[in-house]
Amino acid sequence: MFKWKTAISSAAAAALLFSSLGLASAASETTGSVSTPNNSGTHITLLHTNDSHARAVESSPNMGYAKVAGIFDKYRAENPNTLFLDAGDAVHGTTFATLVNGESIIKVMNEMGYDAFVPGNHEFNYGWEHLVTLTDKLNFPTISANVRLKSDGTSLYEPYIIKEVDGVKIGIIGLTTPETAYKTNPKNVDDIDFTDPSDEAQKYVDEIRDEVDVVVMLAHIGQDDSDMDNTFDILDEVDGIDIYIDGHSHTVLEDGFVADNGTLVASAGEYTNYVGVVDLWVDEGKVVSKKATLIDETEAAGIAPNEKVAALVASVTEEQAPILDEVVATISTDLEGTREKVRAGETNLGDLIADALREVSGADIALTNGGGIRASIEKGEVTKGEVITVLPFGNQIVTLNVKGEDVIAALENGVKSYPEASGGFPQISGFSFKIDPAKEPGSRVHSVMVGNEPIDPEATYTLATNDFTAIGGDEYEMFTKYAQAGMYGSLDEALITHLQKLGSAAVTTDGRIAEAAAPTVTTPVEETPAPEAPVEEEQPDTTTKPTKPTKPTTPSVEKPKVYVVKSGDTLYSISKKHGTTWQTIQKLNKIKNAHWIYPGQTLKLPSAS
Repeated sequence: MFKWKTAISSAAAAALLFSSLGLASAASETTGSVSTPNNSGTHITLLHTNDSHARAVESSPNMGYAKVAGIFDKYRAENPNTLFLDAGDAVHGTTFATLVNGESIIKVMNEMGYDAFVPGNHEFNYGWEHLVTLTDKLNFPTISANVRLKSDGTSLYEPYIIKEVDGVKIGIIGLTTPETAYKTNPKNVDDIDFTDPSDEAQKYVDEIRDEVDVVVMLAHIGQDDSDMDNTFDILDEVDGIDIYIDGHSHTVLEDGFVADNGTLVASAGEYTNYVGVVDLWVDEGKVVSKKATLIDETEAAGIAPNEKVAALVASVTEEQAPILDEVVATISTDLEGTREKVRAGETNLGDLIADALREVSGADIALTNGGGIRASIEKGEVTKGEVITVLPFGNQIVTLNVKGEDVIAALENGVKSYPEASGGFPQISGFSFKIDPAKEPGSRVHSVMVGNEPIDPEATYTLATNDFTAIGGDEYEMFTKYAQAGMYGSLDEALITHLQKLGSAAVTTDGRIAEAAAPTVTTPVEETPAPEAPVEEEQPDTTTKPTKPTKPTTPSVEKPKVYVVKSGDTLYSISKKHGTTWQTIQKLNKIKNAHWIYPGQTLKLPSAS
């Protein structure tokens, strides 16, 4: 997750070119012709949230919905010209939402008084038809310009709304990431097309630009370089956007940033850790000044939670107690999930959870981190609450198409602390391996078998894992280069289904993970061939001048490629010219802040560029 800060000294500001990915720094105000020192005109505030993932209850650093609503109340009291916007991924993520298929979030968001909402990929986790049922119950519009039915091409939602605030017309256009096609279970969106967001954005900006004073893009698109059709692509390709409120990549933008075309981009992280604030001033139909900031729990400490929202959250929590007490299975074996066991070896509960991942996804193999298993389950009746206590993080099951060599690297990462307990210790399904603790970390794993066959380092296997390890959690960084191949719901739901199918059958470990000395590799001794009969040595031809030995050539060493920064360059534009990524250049040159490059600076480029 990015966390970009833009605070620098005024002396440095004169010398540095603030740029990253085609973006100029956005400090407290935008610079240039759109800014005026007196903030003249009509003052409008846009408060925004994104990627809340149903964190309804306050639990530091999550502020919870009652506190977020209290922030809304405070700002609207100070400036009646205030709108509340959400950039998606709200209705799924914790039991507060999933136990009632998102209904609880709809009730709370209605009470909070949002003005517009764009669906994110996780909104589709209950299936697109149920999502339509949910959003029909909202008291405010759901918008998205690029979600269409395959059957006839019609939009699932209105592409935009126009709000008039104190005489100022504000057009708000919604965009949903096309990655939804595989970042929810593909079955959930079988009948849905996610069209090109840049094309749709430009189409609707052009349609409303002359009708409105301000164009706001409410986008669940994201800023990760690996994201398909990411925010930076849209900023490069679409003109006419004043404010771009972003979600999906959980990016924290403390002061926002301004693109080269003047668009101010804002994003408020995740999980109600922040509320985003965009202030803008509109004079004679034009935005003359704009700025972005964030509020966290420290800054909101003195703000009272909204009492009605707090009561509603408490009521939903109380209503769910019987659901959490619901018996979902009966088992005849204690399931071992204690911290010291699941983080240092195979356990029967670890096996079951990994089996559940593989079963629901149909993957070749499965791996989940032992640190994500937080409790044991005693034999007898199992409640839904017990399962959620075992798997409390609301993690989603995802699949990746991983080369065998990276599967081995993942196992090495997981056992590097063995026999000491580690949260990254792998619980697995569909394959087996052995650990030699006498070996150095990184060389401990051996005898890896997928089914009955040795793993092929060059082959590709479909791996089911959780969304935490898939993005490099517990140092599973070898997975981060792989795009998600599919998403299959939450771990707790998969485990419940698996326990129900298991019934009263006994559950024991089956030796998927074992400690054993690595086999000794012996070099075969070659037989000494029998001596051959001597061959009469041929006399040299003295009539020919011996050839002078050729001097060995020194292998040429390719000099590292370098680039001298020119005025107007950005890491993004440089990376595009040289066939690489801006993150690669940043890492190669150890640039701490990607905003800070300046004319005359020499940058190394990767040799493959």
